[in-house]
Amino acid sequence: MGFEGIGAAVKRREDVRFLSGRGNYTDDINRPGQLYAVIKRSDRPHATINAVKADAAAAAPGVVAVYTGADMAKDEIGGLPCGWQIHSKDGSPMAEPPHPVIAVGKVRHVGDPVAVVIATSKQEAKNAAELIDVDYTDLPAVATTLDAMKPGAPEVHDGVAGNMCYDWVIGDKDVVDGVFAKAPKVVKLDLTNNRLIPNAMEPRVALGECDPSSGDYTLWTTSQNPHVIRLLMGAFVLHIPENKLRVVAPDVGGGFGSKIYHYAEEAIVTWAAGKLKKPVKWTADRSESFMSDAHGRDHVSTAEMALDNDGKFLGLRITTIANMGAYLSTFAPCVPTYLYATLLAGVYTTPVIYCNVKAVFTNTVPVDAYRGAGRPEATFLLERLVDVIAHDTGLDRVEIRKKNFIPKDAFPYQTPVALQYDSGDYQTTLAVALKNADWAGFESRRAAAKARGKLRGIGISTYLEACGIAPSAVVGSLGARAGLYEVANIRVHPTGSVTVFTGTHSHGQGHETTLAQLVVDQLGVPLSQVEVVHGDTSKIPFGMGTYGSRSLAVGGSAMVKAMDKIIAKGKKIAAHLMEASVEDIEFKDNTFRVAGTDKTKTLTDISLAAYVPHNYPIEELEPGLDETAFYDPKNFTFPGGCHIAEVEIDPDTGVVEMVNFTAVDDVGRVVNPMIVEGQVQGGVVQGIGQALLENAVYDSGGNLISGSYMDYAMPRANDISNMSVATENTMCTHNPLGSKGCGEVGAIGSPPAVINAVVDALKDYGVRHLDMPATGPKIWSIIQAAKPRMAAE
Repeated sequence: MGFEGIGAAVKRREDVRFLSGRGNYTDDINRPGQLYAVIKRSDRPHATINAVKADAAAAAPGVVAVYTGADMAKDEIGGLPCGWQIHSKDGSPMAEPPHPVIAVGKVRHVGDPVAVVIATSKQEAKNAAELIDVDYTDLPAVATTLDAMKPGAPEVHDGVAGNMCYDWVIGDKDVVDGVFAKAPKVVKLDLTNNRLIPNAMEPRVALGECDPSSGDYTLWTTSQNPHVIRLLMGAFVLHIPENKLRVVAPDVGGGFGSKIYHYAEEAIVTWAAGKLKKPVKWTADRSESFMSDAHGRDHVSTAEMALDNDGKFLGLRITTIANMGAYLSTFAPCVPTYLYATLLAGVYTTPVIYCNVKAVFTNTVPVDAYRGAGRPEATFLLERLVDVIAHDTGLDRVEIRKKNFIPKDAFPYQTPVALQYDSGDYQTTLAVALKNADWAGFESRRAAAKARGKLRGIGISTYLEACGIAPSAVVGSLGARAGLYEVANIRVHPTGSVTVFTGTHSHGQGHETTLAQLVVDQLGVPLSQVEVVHGDTSKIPFGMGTYGSRSLAVGGSAMVKAMDKIIAKGKKIAAHLMEASVEDIEFKDNTFRVAGTDKTKTLTDISLAAYVPHNYPIEELEPGLDETAFYDPKNFTFPGGCHIAEVEIDPDTGVVEMVNFTAVDDVGRVVNPMIVEGQVQGGVVQGIGQALLENAVYDSGGNLISGSYMDYAMPRANDISNMSVATENTMCTHNPLGSKGCGEVGAIGSPPAVINAVVDALKDYGVRHLDMPATGPKIWSIIQAAKPRMAAE
């Protein structure tokens, strides 16, 4: 058995069951007497519901029940709650219109639930749903934020004037305007961050069950945070006491943020199971997911940088319009505010920043966090702006970054947008990335590509993100309606093996390996004797789940605290057994030792004594070796790094080929380098997807045009280049592990690097900026439009 602790590239233990088809996903779970639910969804973006005619559906073969929003209203079922409140710049709370589980009175986007059919088979339920006749009166719809803000635009929600959810600011506008008025140079950029549709391998599934003998409910669901779902659904929607509601998230096939939220289907199947006294399962079709899962991104922004004649940044001024969709999803309001605007300093010493964010309702699917959640939007804006500054001023794009970097001896560094960074070394990640990408040799590769008739470009992104959002008291003051701590329970069994109960949740990250390695490192228990349990509210103290790259930095830190308690209690037991003072007991490598002697006891000796307390300090200690700890972080963590993309463009088709990608990231202490490399690679692939391929498109009437893989392009293996991944780490200074997080860095740093490379390849065609995605037809059109000018020159 080799080294298995912190720093070891241990193979993922969970992969054996996944690769052999032994995973236990929600759709694999079937209960006795189970029924199947199919949702009848609106095919209209905005309409009044005059009547839902369901008699034919109710009489169809196999149908057990058909329910509408009116049926839920009779049971006084609440609406889906929002977990974060934002206040506008005038101090008024955001507009927070009701979000019914099943639409009542109106539908507000294509995909809005109108009714649910429950039958003895899924096919029977699907057939019956097609028989439901909904009498609509169509209403005018707005699909884009700019249209929704126009004077006289249709209101998505009655009484929400101008469709404005909130009008929020950070920074002092007068101060920033004063800096701009005196600045020698100002560079301005208008840009859009394209809307994305999450596509985890596993579609969402929900299975509800009610035990009629006890009144206990169980919901199995594809969730990233089952305790949060239990809290929101139990307290605010179905009014079920938490002691009567169990939520289980078993194996989950990817989430990327889209499985954080409390969705209508979870409430529907749980409520229906209670009414019918039979289990009810709903499984999404992929096309259904496109119009029911929360979307991501969708910002329209104007960015301006004031700078001196030498390229030093003096001030940044941003206006952003963020699309909320038709309703407020669980954490949507914080994404374009506290997870976006507070990151606009990036890795630079910009002394003053002002950002105004207007969040707007539209007749589209709700928008919420998607891998990176506000941080990719901030990074794309900032890193594109820096490249445009270099373009407009003639300054070198690497040198202008260096000139404005936060010095590595300046930490802790207070930004002008609330956050204080604790550590970082942006100069080193840049230098290593430039070397690994052979930046200096690029022009020879460009010339070789030109000789082959190709346009070659290289792009750079020096980024920073914030992870492990916290502390609870601070985020509570900013509008969070939940704590953001994490919990861990460490149970040492009588013979020394260990079970970890964690409030985080794994849906592809490899927690069953990484978290077990923490136990190996701190307690000296072999990896094979460590079990990691997550995702079941009946087994785990209240935890906050996984998102925002928090699992190691927050959840792992809770584990360290719980293991500290195990060791402290073990020392007392060891002192009693070896007739020594507690102060003289040392612990290392699974062994308690009396300092300066050869007297030892193993952890197994101690755990056995704790559970079989024949010779035990019973007056001082309770039996057992089982400890729980909660960890509430003191601050965010701040991963960062440098990504460099290299592309070639075929001028005859406009198609972009990724030819190389280099990532050098600072993620703090690395527990498992192989897993970190995989996380970065996966994030980069998603970033390339956004930059080159993916785009959620609505027509002007609010109809989803890109509603399937026929029209929504996901990255495939042949869209990805060779990828060099490395880390150059500085330690987080305020958590016991020194870890920062790695799950989102790839998706944050890569999109601007790719677009910067595409723009560099097109520099002879007069391209200053290009919005994502940089598709072949878009680039081909740019090249064709530039040909007459280039011929004239």
